Amino acid sequence: MPMLKEPKEKQPLWKKNDCKAQKKGIRHSVYSVNGDQYTGEWLNNLKDAKGTYKSKETGAIYDGDWKKGNRNGFGTYNRPDPRKKGQFVKEYSGGWKNDMRHGYETNFFNDEEYNEGEWYADKRSGWGRMQFKDGTIYEGEWYDDQRKLITFTNENRYECSWRNNKRNGPGKFYYLTHGQLYEGVWVDDMAKCGTMKDFERKNAPAPTQYPFSKDLPAWVRKCRLKLLGCVNAFPHVWHSISEDNHINHRYSTAHAKPTKSAAMPRTDSSVNVFSPRIYSA
Repeated sequence: MPMLKEPKEKQPLWKKNDCKAQKKGIRHSVYSVNGDQYTGEWLNNLKDAKGTYKSKETGAIYDGDWKKGNRNGFGTYNRPDPRKKGQFVKEYSGGWKNDMRHGYETNFFNDEEYNEGEWYADKRSGWGRMQFKDGTIYEGEWYDDQRKLITFTNENRYECSWRNNKRNGPGKFYYLTHGQLYEGVWVDDMAKCGTMKDFERKNAPAPTQYPFSKDLPAWVRKCRLKLLGCVNAFPHVWHSISEDNHINHRYSTAHAKPTKSAAMPRTDSSVNVFSPRIYSA
């Protein structure tokens, strides 16, 4: 009895040609309609595995991993150097996910400022270390691109909530160089209301002349706190008065109120009451 064999189903010619036209594997440079250029591997007509992408509009180059048409994995992002024609400067090197910075990375904002730490969904989140142009270093936690603690070059530090990259809300400023602590409320990088007290004064390299204690006359402590409020409320006025941006106001004992029980501290004809250099970062 003869065996019957069913013929194979033939595919339309357009389908065969479309399959051949699909990008798959390593290809030479492919140009988009807008002029962008991609050189690398493809899978199912999408960028996949290793590849290099160059933007015609900005001239920036991404070199790294791809998955389903998006940057995924490890990659570096370089932009043209405005000072040297034909040269590039590294802006970002680290992890990517769904075309966004994600994971551990190093981000260079310019020649003097860079960030090293963790990113989540194109924002700094987690541990990070930020080097600023003035030498200030922030090392600590980030959340939603906002920092929580900052350490200055003189080891003074600030712990508080941040908003719009400025100190906003309740916080603490540790003046470790002078052995004092300011605790209060901040609004747009300016202290509005708070208290100052001694903190690790014995270990401070340059402690203030007088501590915040009950040994001082009440009117002296009251004046010092009022002066702090004036400095924070009108910083531009105070900077014009103090050339070195430090409080160094002196009073003369000749102007003190003459009372029999006045416990005026006296070492010479001029005594520094307002604790020099305790309000500067």
